[in-house]
Amino acid sequence: MHHIPRKTVLVLSVAALAALGLSACNKGQQGAQAGGAGQMPPAEVGVVTLQAATVGLSTELAGRTAAYAAAEIRPQVGGIIQQRAFTEGGDVKAGQTLYQIDPATFQNALDSAKAALARSEASLTSMRLKAERYKDLVTIKAVSQQDFDDAQAAFKQAEASVAADKAAAETARINLGYTHVAAPISGRIGRSSVTQGALVTANQATALASVQQLDPIYVDVTQSTAELLRLKRDLASGVLKNAGANQAKVRLLLEDGTPYALEGKLAFTDVTVDAGTGSVTLRAVFPNPKQELLPGMFVRAVLQTGAREQSILVPQQAVTRNTKGEAIVMVVAPEGKFAPRVIKTVQTVGDKWLVSEGVQPGEQVIVEGLQRLRPGVVIKPVPMAAASAPAAASASAPSSASNR
Repeated sequence: MHHIPRKTVLVLSVAALAALGLSACNKGQQGAQAGGAGQMPPAEVGVVTLQAATVGLSTELAGRTAAYAAAEIRPQVGGIIQQRAFTEGGDVKAGQTLYQIDPATFQNALDSAKAALARSEASLTSMRLKAERYKDLVTIKAVSQQDFDDAQAAFKQAEASVAADKAAAETARINLGYTHVAAPISGRIGRSSVTQGALVTANQATALASVQQLDPIYVDVTQSTAELLRLKRDLASGVLKNAGANQAKVRLLLEDGTPYALEGKLAFTDVTVDAGTGSVTLRAVFPNPKQELLPGMFVRAVLQTGAREQSILVPQQAVTRNTKGEAIVMVVAPEGKFAPRVIKTVQTVGDKWLVSEGVQPGEQVIVEGLQRLRPGVVIKPVPMAAASAPAAASASAPSSASNR
């Protein structure tokens, strides 16, 4: 093996480093020349052109369902339950017998009252005939005036006795009828609190069962007085137009978020404000033929409040927040530039924000590609036809609007 002198190695190393440095400089110059010759392509962003339209507004309120009619079944006479004549959880008709109380004692009382009535009626006949005879005899002085007066008094007493015995017989008949405990309303009956052989008392505190009418069914929702006053003020000022016949229509969202198939109507608004919550109660009536709605269910009711003319809707994904917490959108400016714009949002309408200030019809708002926006970046606006179509559909379909 031949050894290369150390001095020679050092010379070769310096030459190699110089060559590498020269090569790097040449590449840097070439890159600079290439960069100067061309610019970065503009960033494509999806934009929506804002348009003014009449938007149907609605409010979404939380509430619960309540039976259209409800009745607790209690006995009006006491006795032993002989029979329960219904199936728990089934449907019953008004007047249908639900329980049979032992009628023996009440039948006996009715028979006794009828006998007393027959006795008093027979006595009345005798007293009436006697009073008629004395009336003729007193004119010829065949009987004294006192005897005539006594006969008339006895006749009146006999009439009163008949009336009292008739009332007693009717009471006995009513009590006998009460041994058939009947359903006061038609509806669905719940579980029974007693079984055959149980002893019940008249007007007891514990109900035997409950019957609830579920078709139709009530939906009770609460609305804050502040919102109610705002709606009245907007309607009075002309900002909102009255929804007309649609104002009485109510849609329903079930607890899991699915819409209820049938539409209801607003029945009334309470005239008293709850001092604890500062809200008023609104009651709507919904058809419930399949009894999908049960009393006590949590639901959300969507009520049509009015129509706002010349409204601007901005897609929610275009709205961000600045450091002050203000809502802003990026608006397309001339020459491929963009600028932030502070807006004032009123409420959501479907998947869009209803905007009252900050933007004007005809302006383009950036919806997609916001992450590409940097200072000095040139943008290329690309209209989003697919994004603008839902906006028009949402604006023209008030039923999809909601408050959040």
